[in-house]
Amino acid sequence: MKPIDKLRLGLARVFDDNLHTRQWHNVVDYLIIGLILLSTFEVFLSTFDLPPQVVEWMYWIDHITLVIFTIEVILRIWVADLSDDKYRGFWGRVRYCFSFYGLIDILSTFPFYVQYLIPIPYSVFKVLRVARLLRIFRYMRSFRLLSKALRSKRQEMMVSLQFLVIVTVILSFILFFFEHAAQPEVYDNGFRSVVWAFAQYIGDPGGFAETPPITFVGRIIACIIGILGIAIFAVPAGLIGAGFTEAMGEENHNEEVQENIKKLARAFERKLDRPTGFQLVPPFISVCDVQARMGMKTDDIIDAVQSSINFRLINTAIMRTVDERAHDVLAIEHFVVNRSYGCCIDRGSKVTIFAPSNIVDPVMGHFAYYLAKIGGFNYISREVGETRPYRSYYKFADESVEKNLPDFMADMNALTARDGSWVITILAASGSNEPSYPTQIHFVAGGKKGDESLDAEGLQVKDRAAFKTFVAEATEVLKRECNLDCDFQRYHGGSVNLQNHFANKLKNAANINAISIYVAWAVSCWDPRRTLVGKLLAEAINHCIEPEVEKQPSVELKRKGIGFEDYVE
Repeated sequence: MKPIDKLRLGLARVFDDNLHTRQWHNVVDYLIIGLILLSTFEVFLSTFDLPPQVVEWMYWIDHITLVIFTIEVILRIWVADLSDDKYRGFWGRVRYCFSFYGLIDILSTFPFYVQYLIPIPYSVFKVLRVARLLRIFRYMRSFRLLSKALRSKRQEMMVSLQFLVIVTVILSFILFFFEHAAQPEVYDNGFRSVVWAFAQYIGDPGGFAETPPITFVGRIIACIIGILGIAIFAVPAGLIGAGFTEAMGEENHNEEVQENIKKLARAFERKLDRPTGFQLVPPFISVCDVQARMGMKTDDIIDAVQSSINFRLINTAIMRTVDERAHDVLAIEHFVVNRSYGCCIDRGSKVTIFAPSNIVDPVMGHFAYYLAKIGGFNYISREVGETRPYRSYYKFADESVEKNLPDFMADMNALTARDGSWVITILAASGSNEPSYPTQIHFVAGGKKGDESLDAEGLQVKDRAAFKTFVAEATEVLKRECNLDCDFQRYHGGSVNLQNHFANKLKNAANINAISIYVAWAVSCWDPRRTLVGKLLAEAINHCIEPEVEKQPSVELKRKGIGFEDYVE
């Protein structure tokens, strides 16, 4: 992650309006609250006649707090997109500025500078500065709950208000017909009766409806309107009270879910992989195992997975071929998300490991991640999106349909802009609807299935010599060390239209070497030597494709810990 991205992410965490985060984040939050209260108290003191020395102190307090708030508001606008995707881009920032808190931030800060261009009355300026006190609401749990209650019950309140208005208008017209006959000089038109009826709801503060009905029917209607006057407050109050209770229940549930997410993360404790000696995150954990070891209920596990962007439920049966007749087993997979589409890690290498189908092919991202981690390669993966209908990034999709595809292409263009770039795509060799193949590792360079010639036309490899050497070395070492068989385009080929292949849509497409490695799930998932296979492939890539860069195994691979925490780069 670039330093500027780390800075933006850190600022987004500081401005998350949560008073229960890291200690230094809380210090910033409480400092902002203290400055808001100090600024408001300064406005209050300015209403008194004070000695010149105090006025001077207040002047400096006003300007210092203003500068701090200006910096804070600018930074909030800068990182607004990290709190919500709808604030991305220029117009997204504009949308943030017109949100409730964004508008308060701007109105309570920037008019000070506008007064140098446009004269602003002193009273207006003071009122806007007092409005700064509203910014404290973003830190208050009670106000958040009230806002949720109002939002959740706004439709019911609107229906009740519409009913009240319609009934009141009908009653006011009936009132007019009877009262006009009794006192035509008072109720000379329907507007008078409508005004009288609605004035009763607000206590007639202006005294413009002091014309009580005198007929029997009019008095009955007046009683009905009086009852409705009680309902106009009782019904919304009841609805808001119910919404407040629901919001509190939802808030408590969300807190429980967050605790369960933390428990779920602890289940992915890194364990020693004996074939490599590395400390690795498990590729998946069964739901039964989490229930037994973490004491979590099925509903709690599902809620935690659905509420987190770093976990998903998988069915291990799809990682077995059709001839294995597997039974459905529900499990949890853990992965990294740092982009709108999934994960992108730039390690400065000319080799990028690409895992395009992780959202539908479990464990393949785990295998690709460690291949890139061990080899020191860039890593980019698809972790976010719809699974049905599924639109792969391997075959270029419609950007108007796949909203995150432009972000993926921007990152992929940045990773492949280096001279002699290679993109190595990791895919599953077979699934639940396919049989097992005699070979387990399949190398593909864009040619047709069955065409095993490394000199065939149309291959997406520019450096053929390096590619041939890599395939030969990887085939030999995997057979020697793991007794695995490899092939070149014998069972898999460039089945997608090459015009729609993602690599041909990149800016540097003419200079990119694009190959695919299909790995059988029997290797990537069920073989205890799966990470050793990734390590051997990584060493072959470094030896044949990127020999000019001397690399050492990442020290994080020897470090114990939980999940991918402090372990990604």
